[in-house]
Amino acid sequence: MSLPFPIPVIETERLVLRGPRESDLPAMIAFGASDRTRFIGGRQDSFGTWRIFLAGIGHWALRGYGMWSVDTRGGAFVGRVGVINHIGWPEPELGWHLYEGHEGKGYAYEAALAVRDHMQGKMGMGPLITMIDAENLRSLSLVRRLGATLERVMEEGGRLIHIYRHPVEEDGGMEAYA
Repeated sequence: MSLPFPIPVIETERLVLRGPRESDLPAMIAFGASDRTRFIGGRQDSFGTWRIFLAGIGHWALRGYGMWSVDTRGGAFVGRVGVINHIGWPEPELGWHLYEGHEGKGYAYEAALAVRDHMQGKMGMGPLITMIDAENLRSLSLVRRLGATLERVMEEGGRLIHIYRHPVEEDGGMEAYA
């Protein structure tokens, strides 16, 4: 699949962040059918995941940024990390999700830091937010490790959502990812 618009590739020491490929779908469908989606809208059937996949491409086309597919240098597709701004959201959000078996290795931290630096450095985006369900302890731990600070709490659909503000690095932090 070749898209009619460019999606930048970001490389870190261990990861390659790239645009979506149709070959990503089996892993996305498995993730979408799992309980791991409870903090990001809940389970999806194959067609629902297909729609999410297409919406992600549309987000890139409409806004010029979105979710990157994250591969290890060895080629394993481990999850998605990026910046999204859905209708009704207060502002662009840095978000992530890793697929089963790939947690606890620092991939989300490494990818989120690279995306944040890219968006705030090369793209000139201001300090990003991350919105996390109050019960999502792993993401709460990660957002704090990224140096973000709790800005406010809001209620959405009966759930408490913590909104964290990420710091802006003076130099954009891009040296490590060039």
